[in-house]
Amino acid sequence: MPLEVSHAATGTRPRVEGAREEEILDATVRLLGAIGYDKLTLDAVAAEARASKATLYRRWKGKAELVVDAVHRAKSCCQPPDLDTGSLRGDLLAVACRAGGLTDDVPLSVLGGLISAMHHDPDLTRAIHKRFLGPRMELARQVLERARRRGEISGDVDISLLVGVLPAMVLYRRLVLDEPVDPRFVARVVDEVVLPAATGKNPSPTRK
Repeated sequence: MPLEVSHAATGTRPRVEGAREEEILDATVRLLGAIGYDKLTLDAVAAEARASKATLYRRWKGKAELVVDAVHRAKSCCQPPDLDTGSLRGDLLAVACRAGGLTDDVPLSVLGGLISAMHHDPDLTRAIHKRFLGPRMELARQVLERARRRGEISGDVDISLLVGVLPAMVLYRRLVLDEPVDPRFVARVVDEVVLPAATGKNPSPTRK
């Protein structure tokens, strides 16, 4: 007897978890980056993940819940770790230039796929801010606060303003100009924009 029929007969539902759940989340992320939120359907995710639509509905109530879960938990959309290198420049580059960071095309393409929907879906926007954007912005804030404790940033610098400078320039380059974001570009922004704004010193040429 097929597995799904067997569970139906006993009145239970198989749980979607472990490696199977990860496959579905990663499939959702791939489609989100490729076609965007508006065109994404559960049928498309099921086909991409080689799962049944019923399987998806056992775990998620609908598209919005699945997408929010995917951008928060999928391996391909992971948040970079907080790395203390001993300097603000080192910390910014270490966080930005790792998997899940600002040079990783997967999180950037995912955000690009969500922007249109976020304009007209407040619930989706709040969920993405809470589970995807919020933790990344908090990590950037922690890096800057640590630099302030080291004495690298003066007390009158507005960290809440500074925290968005590097991500904003990266997103503009990637999503508006459709140009690649690589470690050299990130280093230029850090050296010529972020560090001068944080320290009040004139920008220095990007180091090799």
